[in-house]
Amino acid sequence: MENFLKVFKSDRFDVEDTASLSLFLYPDSLVIFAKDKNQANMGIHLYSKFNWSDLEKLIVSDPFLKLDVPANVYLHHAGFSLVPGVLFSPGNEASYLSFVQDLPKDLEFYNTPLDSNNLQVVSFVDHKIKKALEARFSELNFYHGSCSFLSYLFKERFNLIGQEILINVFGKHMYVAAFTDQELSTFNMFEINNKEDILKYALILISQLKYDRNHVRVNLYGVPSKSDITEDWGKEYFQNFRILTPHANQNYSHGFKHLKDLGLFEVSWQYS
Repeated sequence: MENFLKVFKSDRFDVEDTASLSLFLYPDSLVIFAKDKNQANMGIHLYSKFNWSDLEKLIVSDPFLKLDVPANVYLHHAGFSLVPGVLFSPGNEASYLSFVQDLPKDLEFYNTPLDSNNLQVVSFVDHKIKKALEARFSELNFYHGSCSFLSYLFKERFNLIGQEILINVFGKHMYVAAFTDQELSTFNMFEINNKEDILKYALILISQLKYDRNHVRVNLYGVPSKSDITEDWGKEYFQNFRILTPHANQNYSHGFKHLKDLGLFEVSWQYS
């Protein structure tokens, strides 16, 4: 597993200065952010290939995960539901999620309020994963991975035009949101095999929402610097196409060369 590890750290990195961790579990990778007492990022471990079933092994080998500090865990998986705040009722999580998929056994639910409690992101964590993390961390919080992207979009909503599609790419998956007149119309997670799949889902949304293809603005986040996904490519299909980097709510110590080359959304913005 170490062969798939990339390490980014500040010039004055000292693991003993770690005050908290943020873990982002993607479908095929894992990124661990180590933060100091001021919530500035000191070090990052990126496992470019990672299976969630290997988490127990990694907990006893990764230097960050050996620390018992407060940890936020963000789980990127398809098992989530967006529930209007006025309709949300604790204890009914299984009902909300049953519309999304057949629920596995041995799971525990969690939810996160967004947009001033107007929306609840409801999801679940496998009991085995939760138990493994609880054995290491005495203070632990779970969030669905979409919370970072969604929280950013709600913050930026008043900068959006009437028809807007926003896409966050991570590995072989992406989140797709559509805003109509600055209100969220749809949000989902899709698996993608190539850049043409990005076009496919954008065009499906344009058709479903009856957007004007010459007017709608398509925004793409999460594109690495070395990628064949470019603005020139996107503008062959959409008149208004942009590749963007989110405004930052993350601070870094000196160093971290090549970190932004990853294009990873959470390098700039994280829900907290």
